[in-house]
Order: sequence, then structure tokens, then C-alpha cells
Amino acid sequence: MMASLLSRRILSPLVSGKGFKQIAPLLSRKIEAPRHDESRRDIHKSLYEDDFISGFGQESSSDSSLVEGKIFVNRRVEYGTRRFYKGKVKAAIFDWGGTVVDAGVCAPILAYIELFKEEGVEITEDEARAPMGTKSNIHLGKILEKEAVRKRWMRAKNGQEPTEADIQRMVQKFIPQVLSSLQKYSNVIEGVTETVSLLRKSPYNIRIGSTTGYPSNVLNVLLNASRSQGFVPDASVCLSEVPAAKPSPYMLWTCATRLSVFPIEAIVKVDDSVNGIHEGLLAGSWAVGIAKTSSYVGLTEPQMREVPTDELNRRINRAYKHLSNSGAHYVIDTIRDLPHVIDDINRRLAKGEKP
Repeated sequence: MMASLLSRRILSPLVSGKGFKQIAPLLSRKIEAPRHDESRRDIHKSLYEDDFISGFGQESSSDSSLVEGKIFVNRRVEYGTRRFYKGKVKAAIFDWGGTVVDAGVCAPILAYIELFKEEGVEITEDEARAPMGTKSNIHLGKILEKEAVRKRWMRAKNGQEPTEADIQRMVQKFIPQVLSSLQKYSNVIEGVTETVSLLRKSPYNIRIGSTTGYPSNVLNVLLNASRSQGFVPDASVCLSEVPAAKPSPYMLWTCATRLSVFPIEAIVKVDDSVNGIHEGLLAGSWAVGIAKTSSYVGLTEPQMREVPTDELNRRINRAYKHLSNSGAHYVIDTIRDLPHVIDDINRRLAKGEKP
């Protein structure tokens, strides 16, 4: 009622006789809107500190440009806010060879050695392993860049340098060679099935994804082989589904989408190669390196039990060096250590930390 009375008291002089006559000319007057540039300049003057901003309230070729070293200020916003994800890890995305299956990453290495043998060139296992985690054509190119391999190639090819056509010819043979090797080297690594089962249960409740640099036909072979051994990821992505291979983050992002998991800091990428670690870092996730079953150790599980302890430790230390220097947030011996890592990541997330 009080509001009604006040409104009548304010408006009544205007709508009655003399008051209305006084404002009628104002109501009938055509009101011109300010020119666009003037209106925008006035608004900018009211919002931004002219002392700090270039382009607002003064002539400038671009209203959005800033003088180097100046600070953007909005007087309407005195305080800023930052959001932190403080929940738990929601997903773990695993690489395949050396992480989930094929300890020592033997299948592709034997394929590369065989490819060069067919060309009349002998290469060592270390030479074949050096660029692991890249697309096959890049991997072959990296091997051929090694001076010793290049000399052997030219000796076998009557002095001819390796060409892109040579690389493409070997790429065409690579997948059949890998498929043949996987018949022997597709065993799920010890501890994978049990660890993944643990992570899927409370209190972790983690979704499981996988990515691989192999094409879809090889991924299907891996999925069929691992299913019979108890490892079945919730989502999988292969190289042929994305624009570029590791270390680009496309496979990880695609897998996260298929898992319906976000934000990116709630995801852990688990990989045994430097390029796989870089994939996780570029994607914005946590990155965990697996050392003992990696290509940098290069031994199958039976071989690890047979090799002298000093030699095994030397290889594991080499793997730790590669993976740690790659920027991995954590490096662990085997996948069995992963739950402890996730516990620590959950602790850090609760404090507002990001990868």
C-alpha cells in the first residue's frame, strides 16, 4: 500500500493538467540515439581505467588493443574468482603395449627388425626400440636417420640413400608383421587384471579407457585377446580415429569423451613411453610412467625372471630416467603400484592442485 501511495504521489502531478502540459513537449520530441562510435566510447570510458587501457576513450585503430605493459582493468569487477576441481580421479586411460599387454613391447620391435631384414639390412634391438611411441612411418624414418643404420642401408642398396618411397613400402608391410607377432606377444601383463578390477570398485569407482598407436584392425586383435584374459576397457581409441598420433593429445581427449569423463584433471594417463607421457601432459591430465614392463627395459616377464639382478636394475633405472625426464608426474615399477599413486593424486586434488 505504501508503495502504491508513493507512486501516486510522484506520478499524479505529471498526469494531471499543468504537469502533463509541461512534459508533453518532452514526450513528443524525437530522441536521437548517439552515434555508435560515441556510444561505445562513452560506455568504455565508464567501465575501464583510461590510464591503463589503450583503445578505450581515445582514438585507436582497434578498441581491443593494449599498449605493451599496460593492465586490463574493469572497475565493475573488483574481485576475481578461480575454480578448482577438488573431486577424485574419475578415469584411468592406459596404453597397450608395455602397459597392459606385451611386456617389453616385443611385437612391434620384432616387426621392425624383420622389415629391415627383408630389405637386406640388419638392425639391433636397441636401434629398433629408440623412437618407440610414434607412428610407424615416423618410427622407420627415425631408425633410418641413425648413421650406422644408414650406412648399412646404403651398403645393401648399392650406395642408394633411403627414400620416402622406401619408408612407405615398409609401412605397408608393418601391420601384417605386427599381427603375426601379436599371436605370441598379446599376453596381459601380470597385475593388470587385478589392479583394474580394484580401481573399478569403491572407493575408487574409476572408469577404464585405452589408447593405441595401432590401427583399428590391430586394436580389435588386442581387445579380443585381452577380453579372454579379463581386461576389458570401457572405451578404446586407436590411431586411425584421430588426426595425429602421440604425443598429440587427440586420442586421450577422444577417449575421455567416450568415457563421458571431465574435467581433464580427473583423468590419469598411464603409459610406458616418453611420447605417451607427453600425450597426457599435452592433454592436461596426470601422467604416470610404467618402467619395468616398458620398451626401455625391453624384456618379457620370463626374461625378467632369468636376467641377472644387476642387469635388470640397470635397465629399470634407464627406464626411470627416460620417463622421469619426460615430465611424468609419477613413475612406478609396475601397474600394481597404481592405486597408491591414485590415492596421492586424490589427496592433491582435494587441496586444489592441478596436473
